[in-house]
Amino acid sequence: MADMPKSDGGSLGDLVAAADDSVKGTLVGGKGLRDFLATIDTLTPAETNLLVEQAIKLLEGFYVHLPLKRAMHAVDPLQRLRLLQRRLPQLSSEIAFHHEMTEIFTSVRDLHTNYILPANFSQMTAFLPFQVEACFENGVRKYIVSRTVPGFSHPTFVAGVALTYWNGVPIDRAVEIAASYHAGSNPAARHARGVAGLTKRAMNIAPPPDEEWVLVGYSDMAGQPQEFRADWTIIGLPAEADAVAPDAATTVAASFGMDLEGDTFRRINSVLFAQHIIKAKEELATVRRRARQATTASVSDEDAAKVETAAVTEAVQGTTDSTMPDVFSARVVTAGARKYAYIRIITFSVGDDNAFVNEFLRLTELPEMPKDGLIVDVRGNGGGLIWAGERLLQLFTPRAIEPCRTQFINTQVNTLLCQSVPSLSQWAASLVRAPETGATFSAGFPITPPELCNDIGQRYYGPVILITDARCYSTTDIFTAGFRDHKIGPILGTDNNTGAGGANVWTHQQIRNFFDGANVTPPLEQLPKGASMRVAIRRTIRVGDEAGTELEDLGVQPDQEHQLTRNDILNGNPDLLKRAADILSTEPVRKFDVTVVRKPAKLAFKLVTGKVDYVDISVNGRPRSSKDITAATVEFELPENGEFPVPAAPASIELRGYAGGNLVCYRRLQV
Repeated sequence: MADMPKSDGGSLGDLVAAADDSVKGTLVGGKGLRDFLATIDTLTPAETNLLVEQAIKLLEGFYVHLPLKRAMHAVDPLQRLRLLQRRLPQLSSEIAFHHEMTEIFTSVRDLHTNYILPANFSQMTAFLPFQVEACFENGVRKYIVSRTVPGFSHPTFVAGVALTYWNGVPIDRAVEIAASYHAGSNPAARHARGVAGLTKRAMNIAPPPDEEWVLVGYSDMAGQPQEFRADWTIIGLPAEADAVAPDAATTVAASFGMDLEGDTFRRINSVLFAQHIIKAKEELATVRRRARQATTASVSDEDAAKVETAAVTEAVQGTTDSTMPDVFSARVVTAGARKYAYIRIITFSVGDDNAFVNEFLRLTELPEMPKDGLIVDVRGNGGGLIWAGERLLQLFTPRAIEPCRTQFINTQVNTLLCQSVPSLSQWAASLVRAPETGATFSAGFPITPPELCNDIGQRYYGPVILITDARCYSTTDIFTAGFRDHKIGPILGTDNNTGAGGANVWTHQQIRNFFDGANVTPPLEQLPKGASMRVAIRRTIRVGDEAGTELEDLGVQPDQEHQLTRNDILNGNPDLLKRAADILSTEPVRKFDVTVVRKPAKLAFKLVTGKVDYVDISVNGRPRSSKDITAATVEFELPENGEFPVPAAPASIELRGYAGGNLVCYRRLQV
């Protein structure tokens, strides 16, 4: 460990020694910046030229936001790429080339559209052994060290100190400079990226740091000025075993909207500051494996999966722990005299939307989770599977969910793509006629099938509040827009906007694979040395009152804003959660418990309700009865007077509760 990077707070060896066994292997291979750069496999002139050429073809042929970005940010990435192509011989180094490519892609202010560095960079990440977060004290923004890595030790540089300088630059200006290197599409998003980027570098979409170490000026806990040196450390992040292959030509992989940088930060934060999450995930993976091994060879994959799920659920029984600890965090929050359910959605990056929705539903229905108020926190969530986000909305509202619409930009290669790939055929007709109509974009169709967005229906009847910030991106932007557009509840933001990234993102190789799968020669060529690119290929169009409004660059502004306090940063967000609870306390609390039991020639209903005036009942899609709610518990049987036969099992029962003439509750059951 002697040659490992060493800062004033100790060496990487100290961090390895203090780490949980689940992450020791990740940390132990760490290098200093100089040692790392000595190992990279350099590109040839022909390879750099190919990368620029392919970037031009990708943006010109597939980038759906190109007209918007040219207008909104006064940029021309295609012209910059063509100039770069002419000037390649003048570049002094490969790092200079990567900086140029990164800067061009960053100029469009789109975290979906990235130049991904060759494999020797993209599999690595750089970090400093502490985390910085912004908060407000007496209306003044401060930058606080919120956490240090286990094993880090320093007499005065501890959680809670306020930063004053960064490499000699006043901290406010240093954050502005860092923000300019990031592709956030609004000031709040860029600021949030700048703060996070002080101590982490996602080297899949950004070159390594320029400096080998940083000098941090700060005020210690006694208010005295101090200075601290921290060395950058480069480590490789292992691939997530359950992650969807981003280049796959599958319907699932083609339905992602994810901020790659934000997702990389999520993963490195788990390694550095939330090692218990990785440990819990590994322990549950062992439970799954043992449950699978205990099944007989004759058991079907579907039944074996049910056995695994049951075993994992049993392992967390009696707690609010999630069976997906890297996806959900749940607990009970007490504010005043009331208790509220709190669920943080860490990521939507999952491969199975059914498992995602079912686990969220299981957490809300735990006996210990209050049913008269739910706080859903999506701060820092960089997105993932669009199906997962849009399907979740139905659990909170009696309204039918309309998924957002998406559009391709009108180009010849997009027309060929949609004509060639069966799953994209509904977009093809409008692209084919676009030369006659002059339309810039295709017609809009949803990525998430509407029937999937409404296959469960409402299951939570108390008020719901959503907490957002400027690091909410991609699918999280889409989820937040759906929350607003379906009038589910208030939105509380710790920033004045979400990240404002509304698109479906594909990789360069994924586009190639879709053409290959359709037996059509791809218009793009293979990239060298593991380099890649991503592009926003379908833009998102909102529904409801904002129907037709693009989500990109505009985002979703909260109904109310809460400025994070020092207490929030250091002690688990108590002031933020109290603010959310105070807002929830003003919302009506409804109850809608439904039980249906089959009897000979009858269906017996028991309704336990609150703040509901009457209920309409449908059986197999046909209205069958309407009941006034005259007591907290109402029991009745159908059919009445033998007016219709009891349907054969399973029957679909739908109950709609109304208050003041408005639909306020909905429940669907199979009996």
